[in-house]
Amino acid sequence: MTRWNLDTAHTEVGFSVKHMMVANVKGRFHGVTAEIAIDEDHPERSTVLAEIETGTVDTRQPDRDTHLRSGDFFDSERFPLMTFRSTEVRRTGEGQFAITGDLTIRDVTKPVTLTGVLSGPLSDVYGGRRAGIDVSGEIEREAWGLGWNVAMEAGGVMVGKRVKIVIEGEIVQAVADAEVEAAA
Repeated sequence: MTRWNLDTAHTEVGFSVKHMMVANVKGRFHGVTAEIAIDEDHPERSTVLAEIETGTVDTRQPDRDTHLRSGDFFDSERFPLMTFRSTEVRRTGEGQFAITGDLTIRDVTKPVTLTGVLSGPLSDVYGGRRAGIDVSGEIEREAWGLGWNVAMEAGGVMVGKRVKIVIEGEIVQAVADAEVEAAA
């Protein structure tokens, strides 16, 4: 089992949701940390614990970001973190996996399954080990208490119910693990 850290300079945790029933609004979170343990021989033993600072939401529109931080959505002052804690990891193909876990937003915890691809690991130019991650999933935001909306006169609503989650980036093997592995 090896520990891995997010390379935050090369990782983005993002989302998209329909706006006015016609276009996707995309956003991301800048404050993300994760504890990742990967068993390359037995991936089902792997674990992930991720924490996302809700106050770091960024949709490139300050007024919208302020609204997302308010009690209508994340209520960032009362609930500064959302978390994902894996409960099951399954290999679904060569380099492909599904991670089921408990996602907590505000004070609501529900199971969610994310699917993804792990590229690598490989030796990087810095003498360490690195892997690429490409993970996605979808949730219904109202199940987590993110229910604010406005009905439009022409029909439909201002904010879609389904939110796509996309995590793309790199992870780096923790130095202590890499040194222990090299000495073995």
